[in-house]
Amino acid sequence: MKNPQVFAVSILGFALACQLAWAAEAGRSDRPNIVIVLVDDMGFSDLGCYGGEIDTPNIDRLASGGLRFTQFYNAGRCCPTRASLMTGLHPHQVGIGHMTAPPNQPLGFEGAYQGYLSDHCITIAEMLRQAGYHTLMTGKWHLGSDRRECWPLQRGFDRYFGGLSGAFNYFKPGGSRGITDGNQAVTTDASFYATDTFTDVACQYISDVTEADDQPFFLYLAYNAPHWPLNSKWKEFQKYRGKYTAGWEHLMKRRLARQKQLGLVEEDIVPAPHVGPKWNSLGDKQRDDLDAIMAAYAGCIDSIDQNIGKLTDHLERLGRLDNTVIFFLSDNGACQEGGTLGKGSEAMVKDPPLETTAGVRLGLAWAGACNTPFRLYKHYVHEGGACTPMIASWPRGISGDWAGSFVRQTAYLPDFMATCAELAGAEYPSGLPACQGVSILPLLRGIDEPIHVDPIYWEHEGNAAMRWGDWKLVREYQKPWELYAMDLDRTEMNDLAASQPAKRNEMVALWEEWATKNQVAFPERFNMYEFLNRKKKENQKAGKAQ
Repeated sequence: MKNPQVFAVSILGFALACQLAWAAEAGRSDRPNIVIVLVDDMGFSDLGCYGGEIDTPNIDRLASGGLRFTQFYNAGRCCPTRASLMTGLHPHQVGIGHMTAPPNQPLGFEGAYQGYLSDHCITIAEMLRQAGYHTLMTGKWHLGSDRRECWPLQRGFDRYFGGLSGAFNYFKPGGSRGITDGNQAVTTDASFYATDTFTDVACQYISDVTEADDQPFFLYLAYNAPHWPLNSKWKEFQKYRGKYTAGWEHLMKRRLARQKQLGLVEEDIVPAPHVGPKWNSLGDKQRDDLDAIMAAYAGCIDSIDQNIGKLTDHLERLGRLDNTVIFFLSDNGACQEGGTLGKGSEAMVKDPPLETTAGVRLGLAWAGACNTPFRLYKHYVHEGGACTPMIASWPRGISGDWAGSFVRQTAYLPDFMATCAELAGAEYPSGLPACQGVSILPLLRGIDEPIHVDPIYWEHEGNAAMRWGDWKLVREYQKPWELYAMDLDRTEMNDLAASQPAKRNEMVALWEEWATKNQVAFPERFNMYEFLNRKKKENQKAGKAQ
């Protein structure tokens, strides 16, 4: 933080402003509870209500009474998405332009790539707590584990239970990837299963605040599923075992047909081609192992859905469901990490059942199918990486005529800050970087008009994009810029960069202006893992020289 005195003054001013705003709102009883459910590494087509075959009746029920967004964008990767969602800013603005620094490996610098959440921003929890909300969180934090100032209780949450780091074992988390209750590390017992336990604790938190007073609550429930290791419970794994033996081409055709039937995509849509080997080119043992990997992934999502049912049932029993806004989304597209064919086999999941920390990984070939009909996956900002399901449910606030329909306007992560402020009657503070989002409440109210007139931007690992109305500029690192007319070509199949050079050049100039302003490393990217490896080699070389 470059100027702590200015920051302190701004926070004091913000606190006073919020106290005054809250005094005016104190008599209101209609402010909704707000729940944001974030899942980890789930593809665009995995949910039943987005075309998938995995059993997700509880999530589908939220969609049937709420809204499904078809063009909601994340930041392409785990912790950049969390940083943007929590702050209403771009990841680079809050110190997580790439990733959070690994435990006990500080990067040693400040700014866009410092590897932990900046002090010079405010979180949704900090804003809503000042507005009189109880602020609760369970699950994956991933905004800086070494620096206590970055932890949930220090960034606006009244109560927290979950994992401060990135990936961790669903059954047996431990070490630097263990579980924290408040600010204290805790040991889990044999009954622990992350997806279940995070929901159980969240429900207890809701019961506690409901018994305490009538003030609304904000819950951030951040599941680590279905991130690797794919620690499905055995029952759920067995439920899906054998259902993917026809392979990824068959799965993509089924999902696309269902998406068309739902009206999610146009009848004449051209799906992105699959990247990876033909299913029939693989041997019997490979195909059996790959069926097991996909069954583990499906089992993890099935468990998420069961827990969404548990949460909504709990809210209904308490009489809180009707006026609770629930947002459900994924932090990025399905994960290709683990190689083309993923990692794991039947041998890995028998004893103990899927509890290994080394873990099952989905892999590129299945990830492409899970992102049907889009291109690419996690890490990238083509549609397969950066566009994922987002469901909004609010029985009291979403009208019957509008409920169950699709929202086809563009929205993205920073919009949550502006939306929560409007829902709560709170104010985003002056003296900090301006919130980059706008409220999506008009879309929830059935006003089918764009909320984003100005461009929105992305960058991760040199993968970059800009969305400006129906135009999208996008590239993979070190490859040429591509240009797409998204109203005609959602799957990014017809590159117009050569035929529309003026539009391409105009958008490239705007993206570079944004990147410069936000300390984005370009044309050379910044990759924290490469930086740490280089630093390690330099230290080893220096040690040998001595």
